[in-house]
Amino acid sequence: MANTTNTFFLLMANGSIESAEIPEYDQVFIKYFFVHGQDWDKIAGLEEGSTQIGHKSIDDRQTIAFNFPLDITFKSTCPFGWPQLVVSCYGSDFLGREVIRGYGVTHLPISPGQHKIKIPLFVPESTSLLQKFFAWSQGRRPEYIDPRVLAHGEGREVTRVRSQGFLNLSFNIVTKDMKKVGYLTHKNDSNTNIGNQMIEMNNTTLGNLTQTLGFNPEQSMISQTPRF
Repeated sequence: MANTTNTFFLLMANGSIESAEIPEYDQVFIKYFFVHGQDWDKIAGLEEGSTQIGHKSIDDRQTIAFNFPLDITFKSTCPFGWPQLVVSCYGSDFLGREVIRGYGVTHLPISPGQHKIKIPLFVPESTSLLQKFFAWSQGRRPEYIDPRVLAHGEGREVTRVRSQGFLNLSFNIVTKDMKKVGYLTHKNDSNTNIGNQMIEMNNTTLGNLTQTLGFNPEQSMISQTPRF
């Protein structure tokens, strides 16, 4: 009979880009990218896209609502290179030129269930006041050629950035066959396995004690119990 044991697991993520908190700016839209390792394959959904233009609310929160849906499914044989979501927020300056308003990156949650994530946003900074002036006057502010580089650590330490608000996300995560390939994503699963191992260890110790002393400690304890 052929071996039908799965050698891969599935990660299904659906949710939404809920809102952005960038009080300084209005009329913002977001480009997003899913970045993953070489062992991962997309089997459903879109790996990149862009949202509609959102406007700042008129209340005190001043949030920019998007409620843009996300839905994607991956399969892999190894958790290395776990998928990340990279976002780029864009808006228009006073001359109508498209400029960057913030970058952000986060891993998809590793445990099944519903998750709320708040991503800090940042923008690259010019290295001098002169470069900042020319970037402002020409409408070519510092930005990454390919935002996917944010999912990797190489070269991040030489980039000067400035914090710029937050992005709110929600995810519903479903995994399949993680346990079959040897990975645990639940604390309860880990506790159950530890408990089972402790029971096996206790049974083994009791068996060894019985063979060594030539009697069953449980029966000995029962026989010594006083009767009234």
